[in-house]
Amino acid sequence: MTAAIRIGVQIQPQQADYREIRRAVAAAEEAGVDIVFNWDHFFPLYGDADGKHFECWTMLAAWAEATERVEIGALVTCNTYRNPDLLADMARTVDHISDGRLILGIGAGWFERDYSEFGYPFGTAGSRIGDLADALPRIKARWAKSNPTPNREIPILIGGGGERKTLKIVAEQADIWHVFGDATSLHHKSEVLDQWCADVDRAPDAIERSTGVDASPDKLADGLLAEGFSLFTIGVGGPSYDLGLLEEWIAFRDARNA
Repeated sequence: MTAAIRIGVQIQPQQADYREIRRAVAAAEEAGVDIVFNWDHFFPLYGDADGKHFECWTMLAAWAEATERVEIGALVTCNTYRNPDLLADMARTVDHISDGRLILGIGAGWFERDYSEFGYPFGTAGSRIGDLADALPRIKARWAKSNPTPNREIPILIGGGGERKTLKIVAEQADIWHVFGDATSLHHKSEVLDQWCADVDRAPDAIERSTGVDASPDKLADGLLAEGFSLFTIGVGGPSYDLGLLEEWIAFRDARNA
């Protein structure tokens, strides 16, 4: 059975005042997007490296109050910026504020400036991935012990395409897998994930496959759909937050899902 197409938008919390970010979130929800993401960094990734920027989880709590329909989440939370039990409790709280609309997007982390300026040990790619593998069972255990527990089994989105370690964690723990690439590279990554799913006795189609898109659906959609991807996210940055491409993908979704 072919998965229904879903559309996300990443409202990048950079180079803008918060009122501009809030307007972009409201416009995206009004346009019909399925998921509104931000990201978990402390400094801009594009444009002025010291430009305006806001924190991820504080913002998600505000979005939970400001929106009514869309799912919300980070694309993605950096696992090592917060104690896993604290992160679990933050996520549970935002889940309740939003009446069960949170997705926990999480990854191992990579942006060294965040670590150095905020005093976190950067470690190695391998150590950060190991920390992610250790954190996820702690997060789920904390949810199970919480009072109240989350409104639903909070979907876990894991970002990354590392074939030896990250995709094994995806196979074991993720409800959604997010990765970047063209159809050819995603074909290979999907095959690797499928093999990891076989190794851990998990059905590959239990994991929704997600990728970022930066061109019109006429150019990208058929190739990505053929590789099993069904969640497509458009990234937009401040201060203008142009949603034109997002609206094209929403129209495409509606036509294909009809």
